[in-house]
Amino acid sequence: MPEIVQLLASPVHRYLGRPADGPTPAAPGELVEVVQIRAGLGIVGDRYFGKPAHRDASVTVIARESLPPGTDLVEVRRNVLTSGIAVDELIGSVLVLDSGQGPVSLRVNRPARPCAWMDVTIGPGAWKALRGKGGVRCTPLNDGILRVGPVQVTIE
Repeated sequence: MPEIVQLLASPVHRYLGRPADGPTPAAPGELVEVVQIRAGLGIVGDRYFGKPAHRDASVTVIARESLPPGTDLVEVRRNVLTSGIAVDELIGSVLVLDSGQGPVSLRVNRPARPCAWMDVTIGPGAWKALRGKGGVRCTPLNDGILRVGPVQVTIE
């Protein structure tokens, strides 16, 4: 069964400046069990919430199957880590996730392209290895709640 493996709602940007300088420290509590989604705005408490430049990319989703073992959202800076969902194939679709509190619909707009930071946070070669499977950038179409654990998935 598909599942939501991890959720990240970080109030801070960690990848500023040059990758060689290293990321800024992670905010305490950025990995959470539950996130609140707001239509057109993103994840409450996240650094991109309500930012006009990020409205069509305010929620990012990546498949665990795309990542090296042991890698999580702290390194890749996506919001939702799933298992059992081929998210990179869903561009142009609506991904509907229901983790028990009603469906959350995400319009999958475009790829979330990896950057050179991946070679620093995951390891050498990660940036190139994640090309084409760095996850997707989405717009939330309705308000709702996502939580870690089993999830029902519908693709529209």
